[in-house]
Amino acid sequence: MEVNDRIVVVGAGNMATSLSMALKKSGNAPVAVWSRTQESAELLGRLVGCGYTCEIEALPDADVVIISVVDSALHSVARSVASRYPNALVMHTAGSIPMDALREAGASRYGVFYPMQTMSKSNIVPFDNVTIFVEGGDDASLLYAENLASRLSSKVVRATSEQRCFLHVAAVFACNFPNAVYHMASELLVTNGLPFDSMLPLIDEAARKVHLMSPLDAQTGPAKREDHNVMESHKAMLDDDLREIYSAMSNYIMKRMKKL
Repeated sequence: MEVNDRIVVVGAGNMATSLSMALKKSGNAPVAVWSRTQESAELLGRLVGCGYTCEIEALPDADVVIISVVDSALHSVARSVASRYPNALVMHTAGSIPMDALREAGASRYGVFYPMQTMSKSNIVPFDNVTIFVEGGDDASLLYAENLASRLSSKVVRATSEQRCFLHVAAVFACNFPNAVYHMASELLVTNGLPFDSMLPLIDEAARKVHLMSPLDAQTGPAKREDHNVMESHKAMLDDDLREIYSAMSNYIMKRMKKL
């Protein structure tokens, strides 16, 4: 790809913010960003140092448009983008929406640009080690997506829309569910006068271990040992909701360990 290719980012949320900053770092900053609200568009535009608008029709000409909006809005936004940019390469960053949604919206050239990472506006994520999964409606679009991704990260992988759906659900298990579990642990501790930050070294070490071994090999705890006395004692301390989760997780661990 050419460094001077004109890129527009449609969206100003968590993903769009980190992506726009990663593009800027690569030397290919967006020429403009769009958001549904003028305030969000201006915040990101000023952060990146580019144009901004809340009207898709007012966006400048572009060679590439990357749509990064909530899944529920993607189809309608994609139709507006395809109408505004009939000749541009249009890509989306959604994990669970098929690439063909862009073709159905009217895009003539389309693809997917899916960075696998949790992001927030308050914490701009560097893309250097983020795996970016790409897909293209044709060979040229796929190669373009790969080249763009390779400017942002050393980890670029081709993935079909079907594979990306599995990536997305796996990410929920690997990120969203553990975060909910951290909240459960926090409530148990705080309710009993104990600090949650006492868990942080344990959380950090558990994450570090799976860089060195498989998650199954890294498993520890009473369920792995089938220590039913401890598990029953734990469940007696929990309310109905947590007891159900504890039992389901413990049963899962015991079943998987029996398969070794």
